[in-house]
Amino acid sequence: MNYVANPIAIAIFLAFVGFVLGMSFYYARKSKSASGYFAAGGSIHWFVNGIAFAGDYLSAASFLGICGMIATMGYDGFLYSIGYLAGWIVALFVVAEPMKRLGKYTFADALDFKFNSKGIQLMAAISTLVVSIFYLIPQMVGAGSLITPLLGLPQWIGVVMVGAIVITIVATAGMTSTTYVQFLKGGLLIIFSTLLSVAVLHRGLSTEPRPETFSPQTIALADVTPSAEIADAKTGLTFVKLEKDGLSNWWIKSGDMLEEAQSITRTAAGETLYNGAPKTANRFKSVGLVAKLPDGQTKTGPVGVFKYFSTIQGSEIVRYPAAKVAKLVVGGETVSVYCPVITKGEDLLVPGQKFKTKDGVGKLNFISLMLALFFGTASLPHILIRYYTVPSQRDARKSTIVAIGSIGFFYVLTLFMGLGAMTLGVIDLGDDNMSAPLLAKAFSPVLFAIISAIAFATVLGTVSGLIVAASGAVAHDLMDKFLRLKMSDHSKVKAGKIAALSVGVIAIILGILFQGMNVSFLVGWAFAVAASANLPSIIMLLFWKRTTAKGIAWSIGVGMVSALGIILTSPDMYAQYGLDKTTALHQLNQPGIISIPLSFLTLVIVSLLSRKDQPATPRKS
Repeated sequence: MNYVANPIAIAIFLAFVGFVLGMSFYYARKSKSASGYFAAGGSIHWFVNGIAFAGDYLSAASFLGICGMIATMGYDGFLYSIGYLAGWIVALFVVAEPMKRLGKYTFADALDFKFNSKGIQLMAAISTLVVSIFYLIPQMVGAGSLITPLLGLPQWIGVVMVGAIVITIVATAGMTSTTYVQFLKGGLLIIFSTLLSVAVLHRGLSTEPRPETFSPQTIALADVTPSAEIADAKTGLTFVKLEKDGLSNWWIKSGDMLEEAQSITRTAAGETLYNGAPKTANRFKSVGLVAKLPDGQTKTGPVGVFKYFSTIQGSEIVRYPAAKVAKLVVGGETVSVYCPVITKGEDLLVPGQKFKTKDGVGKLNFISLMLALFFGTASLPHILIRYYTVPSQRDARKSTIVAIGSIGFFYVLTLFMGLGAMTLGVIDLGDDNMSAPLLAKAFSPVLFAIISAIAFATVLGTVSGLIVAASGAVAHDLMDKFLRLKMSDHSKVKAGKIAALSVGVIAIILGILFQGMNVSFLVGWAFAVAASANLPSIIMLLFWKRTTAKGIAWSIGVGMVSALGIILTSPDMYAQYGLDKTTALHQLNQPGIISIPLSFLTLVIVSLLSRKDQPATPRKS
């Protein structure tokens, strides 16, 4: 995989970052009050806020994660797009206007509007911090992924760089600069994603691999002398290691023939080798290949939208699914060998590659994820606080409509970008998050530089919004309201900036620890925690008059703890801990199907039991 820094990419990237920082310092002069810092003074135009909504929401998960998942899993990755978009229906018809009417700076403001409850203030603040940190992890992972091909630097440097820039943005101008960063990158992301999708359709499909794409070679077993041979129980395949010119590589044994594979080796000394060499040697190539086109074609040329899908449906694609990754242990080394699998195009355009809905656990995970995505959008703290940046409830509704149109159009484009990455052979097996930027690189270094800079800005904007939400939870909810420290506007803003620095440092550490995981998958967890902890309280407060302060506080706590508990003991987290997935306490990777109903049930029961404790005349905060 050629990850040599490109001078054009570096120049565009530095220019963009410089512009963003300049914007932050400019707006810093207008953000002296708490209202200006946490909610941009409620002065943002509804159209700007709508595009900023899109910029905030189209995070690393949307651009990097979904495109990467579609590139490796086909239609199953697109289900994330459907879930993310469907959640805005809840935001439009249920949340938009009440949040603007009831709140001031934070999510807790709306919940605590008529109760003045310390329990709500504490639990809502904790929930905001937990959800924000969970959502921050995939953004930082995506940032690190971008820096390697863009600047030729290690992943951890990218994470630190994003953290430093975002802390500067938030600590200088707060929500005002964050809004305009999101507006800028939201508009640019949609424009250039459209250009990239058009380029995919114009190139069409071909069975001829690009020079940069891995095309497996075959040799006769009798012509070589293997240095090792291992049978793998998981894949049911036998692997052979060959040594040549001081380098090693793994091959798949098939009768009397060997087929070349790609491998990533973690040595006993902690070094990572790609096909037996450091990554700088460029022996590890991108993958994805059309093995067969309909009617014996070798190349389609430019195609239209419907022709593109019908051609893929009748084609066969060479993929490298996770289920066919062999984990071999040889002489203290751990080797991951990626095995090619030919998949029919018609199977890639229907669910089934990731979500195994034919078994009970697979169905539960799928339903659970869809519940989290549908209900999570209207529960994300950094989305909710954006309703406070516009002047009126009507503006809040209009902003949401603009957001839905922009986001929906972009998610249609992810299908073309993901399938384009799959068929044009640009997927990095070590990090599928890079599929969209590497697709742009296959067309033009300049397009790659622009797309990467926009993707980096995507991370900057979303992380900025998350840190503003988290800092508001600390300064406004915990310190000012829960602890009643009687803070002035100046003190509240200062506390918010200190909180922003602290959350930023935590995000940097977690972004390094979770390196390599698909960012869209990680965001699914953040949505699950948000939907479990926050949504039941919002819904019941608006539509059930018997809701009490204790009911809301307990609902947030139970929803949050149950979602986190299921996630932290899930098979996928066991793999992250370095443990065997089969030894996990349960087989659910997505908690929503249990934690969301449990949170609703808790609110109802506790509210009924504590009804007598409800004040006769509710107090406004």
